This record gives sequence, structure tokens and C-alpha cells, in this order.
Amino acid sequence: MGYPNLRQCLADLERTRQLVRIEVEVDPYLEAAAIHRRVHEAGGPALLFTRVKGCRFPMVSNLFGTLERTRFLFRDTLDAVRHLVEMKVDPSAFWRRPWRYRDVPATLWHMRPRWVRRGPILARQTTIDQLPQLQCWPRDGGAFITLPQVYTEDVDRPGWRYSNLGMYRVQLSGGEYRRNQQVGLHYQIHRGIGVHHAQALRRGVPLRVHVFVGGPPALTLAAVMPLPERLPELAFAGALGGHRIPLIAPERAVGLNPPLRLPLFAEADFCITGTVDPELLLPEGPFGDHLGYYSLAHPFPVLQVEHVFHRPDAVWPFTVVGRPPQEDTCFGQIIHELTGPVIPSVLPGVRAVHAVDAAGVHPLLLAIGSERYVPYAPRRKPQELLTCAHAILGQGQLSLAKYLLIVAHEDDPQLDVHDIPAFFRHLLERVDWGHDLHFHTCTTIDTLDYTGTGLNEGSKLVIAAVGPPRRVLATAPPADLVLPEGYVKPRLCLPGVLAVQAPPYGGEARVDGLVPADLVETIPLLVLVDDSDFVAQSLRNFLWVTFTRSNPAADVHGVGAFTHQKHWGCTGPLVIDARLKPHHAPPLEDDPAVVRRVEALAARGGPLHGLL
Repeated sequence: MGYPNLRQCLADLERTRQLVRIEVEVDPYLEAAAIHRRVHEAGGPALLFTRVKGCRFPMVSNLFGTLERTRFLFRDTLDAVRHLVEMKVDPSAFWRRPWRYRDVPATLWHMRPRWVRRGPILARQTTIDQLPQLQCWPRDGGAFITLPQVYTEDVDRPGWRYSNLGMYRVQLSGGEYRRNQQVGLHYQIHRGIGVHHAQALRRGVPLRVHVFVGGPPALTLAAVMPLPERLPELAFAGALGGHRIPLIAPERAVGLNPPLRLPLFAEADFCITGTVDPELLLPEGPFGDHLGYYSLAHPFPVLQVEHVFHRPDAVWPFTVVGRPPQEDTCFGQIIHELTGPVIPSVLPGVRAVHAVDAAGVHPLLLAIGSERYVPYAPRRKPQELLTCAHAILGQGQLSLAKYLLIVAHEDDPQLDVHDIPAFFRHLLERVDWGHDLHFHTCTTIDTLDYTGTGLNEGSKLVIAAVGPPRRVLATAPPADLVLPEGYVKPRLCLPGVLAVQAPPYGGEARVDGLVPADLVETIPLLVLVDDSDFVAQSLRNFLWVTFTRSNPAADVHGVGAFTHQKHWGCTGPLVIDARLKPHHAPPLEDDPAVVRRVEALAARGGPLHGLL
């Protein structure tokens, strides 16, 4: 059951024609990433780059490039993991249908790692500069590991039971790092490694870290799972992989100087070991990130490298992040399939939550809750929905959300939180801009989001709508709409949502006088943008521009705005200023020369013909 290592996974994918070998030499500087993006966009296979320029290690990408392939990788264990999740939600389910849950005991056994005396990971050592120097975007600050598994343990309670395995990007070169001696360790707020790092700082000791690359695919997926703090990702990897994860105890690796202090994954392809100095921070980045922009250089912890291990047949897995959807979209989809049923048991009253990938995940959450506080009231208003919203914003990485839109299940029991156009229609038909806007100011947002007032600093907006429809939404731009000078090209993005092309940003948006207040009866939401044709071209463009280029407290305005008892609202349409602003990070763009090289490889007779 499952794959014990990456090599067996690749062989299986190649046997089932889900992996293609790229035998031509490929440059890890921009070229490999450009090929990956094109193949992923086409829904293509996994890619094994057998000849990597300047490096002896092959690379593989797009392993998780489609939801179907991700399911295929874990086809032997997905049902068992789902059964485990179902029993977490309702333990009594076992006694009602014991045969359905017959696989649970074996799954629980697989969650406990097994200790081994030796493993392939200890066979070879190398240096950082001999690893694939993958750079994905032109302005990246150097080479990065994009699919790392970063392992740490609780300083106060060492051992795998209190470990954390997370996917935090690692910068191998560039910046101020000493060659082969230091690498950058970037982790965002509300990550498990942060708890361990805080313990190490409190005690004044270095934080010991192992950075694994490769190994069984279950370890990669486990590293991105949003698990409770007391459930180690290593245990989940065993359940998902269908076997106990083999670990080599540090004392088994004899003769090393300095000695190891953390266990090694026996079947990993690579492992960088070292410590994080409590006193040292160095600039990490820039890096083209999953919001579709560069995250800029900022001081982050530095890993002092001690050893770089690899197995004899090591393969370097990588992915490419950028404007969604990318390969990490499939991570989100499979995570939802596995953990979605748990949400109502963890957040009472919450029926479903959708972190919208096209908007960069954290910038936009859609949720369906319950509204049962006063069912006999003649006029319903958001009450329990606000309790649900606060619970969502207090839950793990959901706390990083910037916009949370929530509606009541009772108003439409058939509404699907993943049907984004239907969700927006439902909300905009019911919302009362004078009552249903709830701001959180001077708070934390995603580290990668540069729309706020500083790193990790910004605001949030909860929009909670309940009750019967109060308006009929327009399905075309109003024919008689008159806009001020410089405001042009009104384009309908969704029913009731109008994008207006505004002059380049030069300060606070002009709102009063922009449109009549009574437009709210058919067009309750206006978005000011730099290019309204682009925004209205697709739902994906609308979501990306609107929610990655606005900070609620600064960029949400309204026609007929008022403040009553410190509650802000408006009588006319709500206006979101989603223009690019001077403090925003630059959007990602391909290098034209690299694009031309890739297109030449894909031309008829070229080695990539038929793939792109």
C-alpha cells in the first residue's frame, strides 16, 4: 500500500503514462519553471527532467498537477483516511457501521513511525551549491526549494510526537547568505514551526531543523495539511502513505561532526540539517509567490547548514507557484476533500468554508453558516452568522483571511459554497450595506499580502447577509449610466457587480458623485480597476484583481457613506478600489527570452512537441 519512496512513485506514474521524461538539457534558471507552468496549464503529465544544466541530480515536477493524479497517488489510502476523519466527527458511527470502518485499526497503526538502523538517506553527502539551483521568476532573489518538508521538534518536549512538519520556503543562494554555509528559512505567521522557534528563543538555544526534499509523496502532502497542533504531520503521513514512516534515530548516524540531534526520514531523497541561530536574521527574497506577485525581501531566520545528505538515486521534486491556479491548487482541493467534513464539528454553526484559490486563498473566504438565534423575528438580521464569522477568523490559518463573506444556510439549503457565481448572487441579492459590513482594523493578514500597512499588517472585512432577497441584480451595465471624467468602460463581471476603469491611483478614490445612490437596487457592488476589460474577461480575473489589490480599511468605500456608533456603512453601492498602488508588490511576469526558448522546444520536431 502506498509508495515507500519517490522512485517507486515515479516508476508507477511512468508505467501508467502519467509521467514524461524530458531528455533534453534544461536550465534550472527560469526554463524548467516555464516548461512546468505551460504543461500544468494544459493539464499535462508529471515531468522528469533527466538532464539538468549544471547539476547531476534529475528533477521532477507536476507530480500533484491534477486532482485526478493526486487521488491516484493516494488511491490505496484515501478511503481509509476519510473513514478516520468520519470517526473523528462522529465516534458512534463505528458501532452503527463497523464493517465500513474495518480499515481504521490498520490506519491508526500506520500513524506510528518505526525506527530503523539505516536507510538510503545516509548513503551520500554533498553541498548546497551541488543541489539543483531552481529559480522560477526573473526577480527572484536566488535559488529556492519549493517543495521542502521542514522538520522541527518541541524544545521542551523533544521527540516525534511533538514534532512539526511544514512547507516553508528555503532560499539556497543569493542575498547575504554565506555560500554552502547558510540558507534562508521563510515561514509565515501562524505556522507550527513558529511555536518551536519561540520556545528556542525563550530558552536561548538554537532551533534544530531538518529540511527534507523528496521521499514518499505522503510526506509532501502531510507537510501542507492544516492539522491541529497536537497531531504531528508525521503521523498523518503514515496514515496517508499506508505504512509506518521509517525513521533513523540521530544516534545511529555515527561519526558525524557535528552530530545529529533530530531523526532522519530513511527514504527521503535529500536532507539539509542545521540550526537556526537565535540572534541572526538576514534578508530573504524576493520570491514570486502564490498570490501572483513577488513577496519582497525581509529579514527572516537563517539556517546554519551542518550536513547535506542524499540517497544514491536521489531525484529533486519541485513545484512552481504564481498566480493561481497552479499545482498547489490541487493541494487545496485534496485537503478540502479530506478535512471538509470536520468543519461543522470544529466550528459549531458553520456548514462550509471555501478559501478561494483564484483570489490567492487567504484574501477571500466564502462561508455558509446558520442563523437560528431568533427564528421568530419578523425581520431577520445577521446574528449567529457573526458568531460563526468570529469562530472562522479564530481558527488556524483561516485567521489570515482578509475578506470573509458569509450567508445563512436556511435561506437556500441547496447553495454550494464552491459555486462562486451563485454565492455572490445570493449574497448581493440580500446584503444591506448600512448594516452588514463589519471591519477588523489594525490586525494581521497574510505575510505575502502587500495591500496592508506593513508586513503582516492590514485589515479584514466580514460581510454577513441573511434574509429574503431585497433586490433584483442587473445582468448588463445600465444603459444610462453617467460616469465622471476619467472613469470609463463600465463592464459587468457578475450579476450586480460592475468594474469601472479608473484613472491611475493617486490617492483615495472618488466615490460620492461617481454613481447615483439608487444604483444599489441593481448594481450593489462597483470595483475600480486599472483595466476593466481584463477584469470582466473571466471570473478568475475578477477574483484575483479585486481581492489581491485591496485592503478593506483603506480601499472599501461607499456612496452615501456614514458612521453611526462607530459602525461604518453606506446607502448606495459599495465601492472597492482594486487599482495597483505604489506600495503593492509587482505582479509576476515571464522573461520573454525564456518564453521564446520554451516555444522553440515545443515546436513541431522539438523535444516538447505535443506537451505544451
